[in-house]
Amino acid sequence: MNELEKSIPVPDPVTQFYWDAALRDELVIQGFEGTDFVQFPPEAVAEGMPDAGASKPVPVSGRGRLYAYTVLHQAFHPAFADSVPLIIALTELDDAPGVKVLTNLVDVAPAELAVGMPLEVTFQKRGEWKIPQFRPVGSGVGE
Repeated sequence: MNELEKSIPVPDPVTQFYWDAALRDELVIQGFEGTDFVQFPPEAVAEGMPDAGASKPVPVSGRGRLYAYTVLHQAFHPAFADSVPLIIALTELDDAPGVKVLTNLVDVAPAELAVGMPLEVTFQKRGEWKIPQFRPVGSGVGE
């Protein structure tokens, strides 16, 4: 990796479904056959569910609410120097209450942030992959 390249995903058998869906501009979380249990991030087992069946992707709308955030004013790696201030946030998914996705927030200034604000997923191309990130609802280009 070039020193100034942003990191890219390295899927494994547990996370491959997530990254494949992102390539199609779809957000999915992990569910388990025979249960209504869902979790994020994907894990090899259902945390606290010893009898859960096989893992399966569960499509979600990509809509949620800002649960918590922090703003980085200093790049943690030279490749992110043009990305500061960088907003790192937990988004609680509307259609999977209690499930929170840790991502970047884009298309918003730190001063505009408010816990509870509605967010939607967007996908950023990075190398051969796409990275799910969130932005305020309605902030996308062409809307």
